[in-house]
Amino acid sequence: MSRTVTHWIGGRPWQGGPADRQGEVYDPATGRLSARVDFAGPAEVDAAVGAAKEAFRTWRHAPLSQRTSVLFAFRDLVDSHRKEIAAMITSEHGKVASDAAGEVQRGLEVVEFACGIPHLLKGSYSENVSSAVDSYSLRQPLGVVAGITPFNFPAMVPMWMFPLAIACGNTFVLKPSEKDPSAANVLAELWEQAGLPDGVFNVLHGDKPAVDGLLTHPDVAAVSFVGSTPIAKYVHRTAAEHGKRVQALGGAKNHMVVLPDADLDAAADAAVNAGFGSAGERCMAISAVVAAEPVADDLVARIRDRIAGLNVGPGTTPDSQMGPLITRAHRDKVAGHIEDGVTAGAELVTDGRRLNVEGEPDGFWLGPTLFDRVTPDMSVYTEEIFGPVLSVLRVDSFDEAVELINANPYGNGTAVFTGDGRAARRFQNEVEVGMVGINVPIPVPMAYYSFGGWKDSLFGDSHVHGTEGVHFYTRGKVVTSRWHEGSHGGIDLGFPTA
Repeated sequence: MSRTVTHWIGGRPWQGGPADRQGEVYDPATGRLSARVDFAGPAEVDAAVGAAKEAFRTWRHAPLSQRTSVLFAFRDLVDSHRKEIAAMITSEHGKVASDAAGEVQRGLEVVEFACGIPHLLKGSYSENVSSAVDSYSLRQPLGVVAGITPFNFPAMVPMWMFPLAIACGNTFVLKPSEKDPSAANVLAELWEQAGLPDGVFNVLHGDKPAVDGLLTHPDVAAVSFVGSTPIAKYVHRTAAEHGKRVQALGGAKNHMVVLPDADLDAAADAAVNAGFGSAGERCMAISAVVAAEPVADDLVARIRDRIAGLNVGPGTTPDSQMGPLITRAHRDKVAGHIEDGVTAGAELVTDGRRLNVEGEPDGFWLGPTLFDRVTPDMSVYTEEIFGPVLSVLRVDSFDEAVELINANPYGNGTAVFTGDGRAARRFQNEVEVGMVGINVPIPVPMAYYSFGGWKDSLFGDSHVHGTEGVHFYTRGKVVTSRWHEGSHGGIDLGFPTA
């Protein structure tokens, strides 16, 4: 009998009775049902937001020392439970143990950044802006804020949001992916153990009705989202129409340019790791390698040889380097993209559809796939495949490579591999993308910088975490102050009277 994953509302598992609807959670490596997850309706949405609204009345006034004390305790608990959290991620997402552990670590870095909230919330002060008049600025919390997060990082992406939101004095409702929901509940339990007051952090499971409920709820002040571009557009439009602050991070088509002077072994290693890590189900995965001639033939051969040595298997197997895809439907969709690439005339160098994993025939398997001689009009290039499919496009010059990237509607991340500092400097200046790597294939910023793309990869003004994250979860207020003579209660303060 499979277990049931339910909501976490007001500091405890939901006590409001059985759900009207449920979803199914699978182990992607075996294809077997592992849990059922309750889907929220209007009553559950109202309960979660209501609990958060009530908690905000006191949490907004919690001293910074209390907030940081809870954050430090939460940080220690996540650190001590990182293996448990990573194992939960592997069991429901399918990524290998090293990828799951890395996800928890990158989430922890934002928690650690949020522990510095007393410094991050400091305002400014100007004395005597006019005669006996002072002016100073404050940053104050918004209220109830919501996070809607994707399946590919069920622990990390939520931890990009809620540590800062809570540290700033807000209360939080998390709506994680229904495909791998359990990590969110583990994090909720750790918050409770860390001493976070009931209702400050809530988890609401479900699908579109739960999302729409948060986007339109009058007591939700702001929404953070990470997911595909079509849904990011919908979230941004709907939430903004209902008066909410929104940051909606969308899809990507991340390019890796390899110039003729690059170290081709390093570039090939990077292309394989960045293209097939976590089965390509990363918003920062490299999906398009742009090879500047005359290196394409050599580079493709090196990538092909490395793919042949990749060990694909269950994430629980120690020597597995790539796991399955999240669902059977997604596996089949990605396989359809491969067929479309073949039909369009791309050269299929390595066909991942031929993969067989011994002992787990029902898992959602698709092996690393490599296309060469892809052109910008092919759907295998234009679509965000979100799977282990790497396309090589050939260009004749640096300028052609930059033009190709800038013509793409996405602008999330990109990288250039070169030994020429002048070329790298020109690349970072001219490329129209939010995050740039120089000989670094996946340029995800550290927690004290902010993560986010340009163009169709971001809707709204704010990137996540870092300084922009603090500003997103707070509102600025400027105070201009004058104390008139006599307002000191008759005490002689020794000031001159004229």
